[in-house]
Amino acid sequence: MKKERVQIFIDGGNFYHLALKKIGTNEVGFSFEDFASFLANNREIVNLGRRYYIGTVREQEGDPRSKKAMSKQTKLFTILKSTGWEIKTSKLRFRTERIRIDNRVINYQELQKKGIKEVVIRTKREKGIDVKLATDLIVGAVDDKYDVAIIVSSDSDLVPAIDWVRARKNKKVEYIGFSMIDNKNKKENSKPLQTMIARTDVQRILVESDLRKFIK
Repeated sequence: MKKERVQIFIDGGNFYHLALKKIGTNEVGFSFEDFASFLANNREIVNLGRRYYIGTVREQEGDPRSKKAMSKQTKLFTILKSTGWEIKTSKLRFRTERIRIDNRVINYQELQKKGIKEVVIRTKREKGIDVKLATDLIVGAVDDKYDVAIIVSSDSDLVPAIDWVRARKNKKVEYIGFSMIDNKNKKENSKPLQTMIARTDVQRILVESDLRKFIK
């Protein structure tokens, strides 16, 4: 019997925040090659079938943390490329938001007494990663590159592409979700996305013990 052909699509940022961060490790300390074999489960991983999507880190002048992060990401890319992974990147966009200290803020009166009238928050966000993943998912289906797409992401923006490859190309989609406890903040526990569960053919929900064996 011919083996099913699989392609693996990992949303790196999503995977880190939902899983790796919860178990106290980072991407460099994780064996993606062994993880891919685990996901494939004796099925055939096709040529260029290991795909990793991530926002690229840029060094910010005067910020040693950004330099360290960029160095770590460069090391990760070297490791992934040496084991046959396709890396798809997108620039991280920075956004500055000013928040006025008023009655919408907890303990706002204490902050106002200290002369704090507003706080400035600078956040970074990946742009276009979901689009690139969805595009590759559809192109792979159209070109008949896989029988099963294994998606490691809990991004509901992928649902239209998932619906399309299942309905139009009869491809199976396997969702890899996570049920992880955040020991620092229980409100940040990772839970599988019900929308992805409902719109995929196979669902595998991984817990901490499933991932710990891949820590180097």
